[in-house]
Amino acid sequence: MSPAITQVQQLQLAAGEASEHRPLIITLFSVFVVATLVITVWAGRQTKDAADFYAGGRQFSGFQNGLAVSGDYMSAASFLGIAGAIALFGYDGFLYSIGFLVAWLVALLLVAEPLRNSGRYTMGDVLAYRMRQRPVRTAAGASTIVVSIFYLLAQMAGAGVLVSLLLGITSDGGKIAIVALVGVLMIVYVTIGGMKGTTWVQMVKAVLLIFGTLLITFLVLLKFDFNVSDLLGSAAENSGKGAAFLEPGLKYGLTATSKLDFLSLGIALVLGTAGLPHILIRFYTVPTAKAARKSVNWAIGIIGAFYLMTIALGFGAAALIKPDEIIASNKAGNTAAPLLALHLGGVDSSWGAILLATISAVAFATILAVVAGLTLASSSSFAHDIYANVIKKGQATEKEEVRAARWATVAIGVVSIALGALARDLNVAGLVALAFAVAASANLPTILYSLFWKRFTTQGALWSIYGGLASAVLLVLFSPVVSGKETSMFPDVDFHWFPLENPGLISIPVGFLLGWIGTLLSKEEPDAGKYAELEVRSLTGTGAH
Repeated sequence: MSPAITQVQQLQLAAGEASEHRPLIITLFSVFVVATLVITVWAGRQTKDAADFYAGGRQFSGFQNGLAVSGDYMSAASFLGIAGAIALFGYDGFLYSIGFLVAWLVALLLVAEPLRNSGRYTMGDVLAYRMRQRPVRTAAGASTIVVSIFYLLAQMAGAGVLVSLLLGITSDGGKIAIVALVGVLMIVYVTIGGMKGTTWVQMVKAVLLIFGTLLITFLVLLKFDFNVSDLLGSAAENSGKGAAFLEPGLKYGLTATSKLDFLSLGIALVLGTAGLPHILIRFYTVPTAKAARKSVNWAIGIIGAFYLMTIALGFGAAALIKPDEIIASNKAGNTAAPLLALHLGGVDSSWGAILLATISAVAFATILAVVAGLTLASSSSFAHDIYANVIKKGQATEKEEVRAARWATVAIGVVSIALGALARDLNVAGLVALAFAVAASANLPTILYSLFWKRFTTQGALWSIYGGLASAVLLVLFSPVVSGKETSMFPDVDFHWFPLENPGLISIPVGFLLGWIGTLLSKEEPDAGKYAELEVRSLTGTGAH
């Protein structure tokens, strides 16, 4: 048995198997879960109608929503996946942080305010405003559900890794059981609390995550006497890669294919945020467009500070833990941040166990909040777009609509549990990047064309959504993410023919191109009056809900 494996077993022992630490860890962990459940039940009692369930009654301020948006956005990918990617690949891993942050500028400049002014509860409201209701709402609902499930995969994978490390669970069955537990809690949050409960959980979680990350950042810098140069130098030396660890190319510069993969990843990250359903619906929880804009500004500040601190998380893990120890604990590096907390506190000490439990509990709260937001987005889109406006043709009562949303939550939760169990060994930052690619391919072209192109038609919207969605999902299925590599979802088989791990480079232009071609070939005459109304509403807020 190699020394690295022995060390990892010692880490797992300290993390969960030693009897003197396990009660402490479980107690701290349970406090976080119980606290969020109490918030959910409290908020659930105030959820009276569809506006409360879908949009929290539009009662949240710009700052509150900015905090909640931050909570929604700083997911398991941010906390676990990026730290792991930096710990294993140095500079190239940090590119995730840059991409996630820059993406917010696109969301702020292009969609936040017009979307808040133009819609009511979902993305489908905006698209259906000047087009044929039933086909467009069906397409918007399908796209929302697929994107949300891709994103949910990342959170489920992160949860399985995190709690396995925390409780010393090594069996596949145990990890699958943890994924199922997250799914059940997610269903409870959304069905009971709706948007109000989800928003409050996200606000609390954002505060906890920032303070937890601040604590680890402070301890890492303290370890190196607040000398960032020493930190980076130690990380490069300990990684075994030397100076190459701090330079571009370790992951994305070795071959022409990997360079294209990086370009594809960058495009997906920068354009994806503006098409993510669980982020888009957050703009409906504030009373005015001005508050929507203010909430995005707050979110940029909070998220920017957080991503700066991922430098300390990732490079701190690289400096203090051998890469083979991280890989032995989790192939994709998702345990780098919790293992760093354990090392900073002392592997065999109570302080190490407390720090590990606290950071892991914060990360788990992060996962629960994000999965609740994702599930709410997809169940709302099913209930409001597909059930109420397509199946019931606008005749459903608010009570029936909310009931349909709750049943959809259960169904989406079951699907997510099944797929999350398969994705438990994939890097969660990479999984989230796939969700961004699908969102940017299917949703973003349609939203932008609908808001800013007078000639855009129903056929253009359908071609754009279904074409972008199908091309992104198809390329992912036949990419190295699913088969052909040791880190693939199915490592023992190889049916991949698409060489890139992220489809954005191909699927995003396809989504835009198909929307344009579909519109040019359409025989439908666009309603100029409706577009004028939408333009005035999106730019001024006149007539907005």
